[in-house]
Amino acid sequence: MRSGKAGCGLQYAVKRSGSAVGYCALSIKCGTRDEAGYHCGIAHFTEHTIFKGTEKRSASTINSYLDRLGGELNAFTTKEEIVFHATVLKEDLSKAASLLFELATCPTFPEQEIQTEKGVVIDEIHSYKDTPSEDIYDRFEEMIFKGHPLSGNILGTTASVKKITREELLAFVKEKFQPCRMAFTVVADIDEERMEKGLVKLAEKFFGKEPASCPNLQECEERGQGIFPCSNRSVPSAEPFDKTISKRNHQANCVIGALAPSLYQEKERLATVLLCNILGGPATNSILNSVLREKNGWVYGVECGYTQFTDTGLVAITLGCDKSNLEKCLKAIDKEIAKLQAEPLSERRLKAAKKQLLGQIAISGDNGETQCLSMGKSLLAYGKISDGKDNRTLVEGISAADVQEMAIKIFDKNRLSKLIYI
Repeated sequence: MRSGKAGCGLQYAVKRSGSAVGYCALSIKCGTRDEAGYHCGIAHFTEHTIFKGTEKRSASTINSYLDRLGGELNAFTTKEEIVFHATVLKEDLSKAASLLFELATCPTFPEQEIQTEKGVVIDEIHSYKDTPSEDIYDRFEEMIFKGHPLSGNILGTTASVKKITREELLAFVKEKFQPCRMAFTVVADIDEERMEKGLVKLAEKFFGKEPASCPNLQECEERGQGIFPCSNRSVPSAEPFDKTISKRNHQANCVIGALAPSLYQEKERLATVLLCNILGGPATNSILNSVLREKNGWVYGVECGYTQFTDTGLVAITLGCDKSNLEKCLKAIDKEIAKLQAEPLSERRLKAAKKQLLGQIAISGDNGETQCLSMGKSLLAYGKISDGKDNRTLVEGISAADVQEMAIKIFDKNRLSKLIYI
């Protein structure tokens, strides 16, 4: 793997793979939490409409460009990032990379396309609202991050999306889509030195050879916190809540959660990852899946997820069940959490949990696209990329006491919030 920074300030990483398929991604440190001064949902709406035309290509040309090559062009928005990524045959990688840079530097946002896309996004909002399991999590985030930039809904609202203008989109891109906020990553079966030279040349073509002004960048780099604007990062402080909302649903939906360690609290973060994996990870032998589904048949699915941000994190247990089983589920969850708080894991159980987690990490990363996207996220957050050996060493360093400590802190009843749709 080779990594570095182009003269314009854009960070990059290239990695050789053994596949005929090449992957590239342009990750931008700009998400829903960076919408101050703009209408809510503009980050996601920008991601949608940026494909509708550039100064060089029409929407139809963009849509068919990679199709003709047998490739794919995709994008997504999170609370802290917008990511554009492409999958093509390795010989077409330079074409895909050039298109991603073009989209980010000279979009035109045709008025007619904006109006059409508003209808698409509003339909997406309504679809989420009509899906209790999706809507409840969004509502939970809004409540637990109340008064904080992270409270904003990624999609925005029907009212806010309707108000977004072409001028606002152009201003948003001009302000936020700066090379100092970007990371470009490539995974392909091409010589790494060749990839690196081609990528730097391409970046300089679109952004120039000199770095643009990027407020707070130096401060962030000195703190070892990648490339995000430090000035608007503050830890959320909303009061815990316990709220039930009548939705007249055929089943009950529930989210239980609390604030958790950030990306930069390394030891606590990894202990939390292990805790959530043990409690309600993807494996069928997770505690909550074993108790609530396999043993008692009270739920179809239950999860304990952990989302990490630059200033905080969120651990959330989510489930849907028949209304008659809700109280039984809640009591069982409390009981299992209490066990994890009361005593540390045995050495045997801890060892097995670590091995399972490392296996999940290795398998999920054994994919070119996943590697490419993960590399971009790592560059944005840390300004570097950790390899598998680093991950293993860090996970192996977590003790049973560390996991117990996070169970006590995160699931402290005085910090815990609960939202129920019934």
